[in-house]
Amino acid sequence: MEIFGSTFDDSVFERAREKPTAVSQLSYSAKFCEVEWFSETIDTEDALEKQKILKFRADFAYRRKNFQEALNAYTSCLSYIPGGNQTIRRDILEGMARCCCYLGKRKQALEITETLKNEASNTCHLTCLLHLTANIHDHFGDLRGQIESLQQLCGLHPYHQWYWMTLAESCLRLLQTLSTLPSTSAPPRGGDDGAEWQTDAQTQGRLKDERDLVWLKACVCFVRSRLLLRALKGQQSSFVLRNSERAMQKADEALQYLEPRETTLQLITEVMLEDLVADRIREDQLDGESLAGLSLNSFQDRWWDRILLTGILT
Repeated sequence: MEIFGSTFDDSVFERAREKPTAVSQLSYSAKFCEVEWFSETIDTEDALEKQKILKFRADFAYRRKNFQEALNAYTSCLSYIPGGNQTIRRDILEGMARCCCYLGKRKQALEITETLKNEASNTCHLTCLLHLTANIHDHFGDLRGQIESLQQLCGLHPYHQWYWMTLAESCLRLLQTLSTLPSTSAPPRGGDDGAEWQTDAQTQGRLKDERDLVWLKACVCFVRSRLLLRALKGQQSSFVLRNSERAMQKADEALQYLEPRETTLQLITEVMLEDLVADRIREDQLDGESLAGLSLNSFQDRWWDRILLTGILT
């Protein structure tokens, strides 16, 4: 029979070690800045301080919608950024692109985003840049450019229902725009303008082909977004669920408007369902991953070409 306490470890009864006395902390005085301190004249030769001041100036001007002033400050700030500080450099260039966008400088804005896209090191950076590029195209009413950027976003994040929904809505807007253009023109009754009419007929033929392709792409994207919304519905609640239900209703209404045949809808659904595995959808987390081996043409290769190979438009 064991005596109570005989199995305790001896360390239980050892005297507690004394904690080392805390090292006295050095006194710290917080730096207080005046309101809009960055608006004062720069009287320092420190490149880092100049960078900070100009960055604050630019951000403040941008917030107040003084886009030309913000662009000037961002441009000046860029020259003081060390070569290794890619984070600040990327932030400054994105600010410059937004300023150029609001100032109507579309070419300069897209050149900056293209530079940043070539320098992107992970999927998080690329996602932000594709968002920015799509917004620039949208600002200038370039639906084709916006659709191209959204397709790249869907290829990068194939299980993101809202990217697909935005792409579907952009395709629908482009289709409605194309539908307002004249589709036929009467042949000439006389004169020497037969060649001109033939050229016009070719243009109308290309317009009809584009309408058909955009119509099909809108159907594909609405079907895909509806499938994703349904697959994720069981994991949602509260306002998130309500948003998804509203989006599903919008997709259903859009498909009713587009009026695809039942066989067409079935073919599209079969192709867009092939990779929708529940585990794969939940594990689709690409933020921060390397861009090695990534192709931005995956939308074309992965879905669009396969849809067209079914002969759905013939």
